[in-house]
Amino acid sequence: MSINEEDYVKYLVNCKTHDDVMFFTTKGKVYRVRGYEVPLYSRQSKGLPIVNLLPIEKDENISSIVKVTPAKDDLEFNDKYLIFATKSGLVKKTSIDEFINIRNSGKIAIGLREDDELISVKVSDGAQHVILGSSEGRMVIFDENEIRPMGRSASGVKGINLEAAECIGMEVGSLEDNILIVTSEGYGKKTFVKDYRITKRL
Repeated sequence: MSINEEDYVKYLVNCKTHDDVMFFTTKGKVYRVRGYEVPLYSRQSKGLPIVNLLPIEKDENISSIVKVTPAKDDLEFNDKYLIFATKSGLVKKTSIDEFINIRNSGKIAIGLREDDELISVKVSDGAQHVILGSSEGRMVIFDENEIRPMGRSASGVKGINLEAAECIGMEVGSLEDNILIVTSEGYGKKTFVKDYRITKRL
């Protein structure tokens, strides 16, 4: 892929032509396209600017890209929930069925509080653990059932205590999974999720 010096690759998503690709923004909106609606380019090309694919606003940035597979009747999804995390450490779980109908102009996915941003969205089957990391190197892991399902407009509940730090990442997975932690200086560490103490939601 050809990119400019000031540009960098941020997301890689593996999807099929009839999968739904959901684009979530820092402003808490979601846009959806089908896999076949994304133009096909050669390996060396730069690709299509996101503003030519989605009607995002100038102050909106893509914070997460999620691929979901519709069921056969196209009226429900095979997956169950979307888990949201914000910069201020709030988390929310919403049934994925609430995102079946998304207008071309997008849809509100989470009600953000002032000065907050959506940083991550993950798909869950309802039986995973939520992993939240802060910019100061702290991490919490708790059962996703600590979060009750909420509607699209809800802001969520506190997932991690933050002081001067920010929540910078979220993953969902089982205790047997590995987690890779990478710092801004390029140091990386891989450990089992079960090596960390499982806590209650803060």
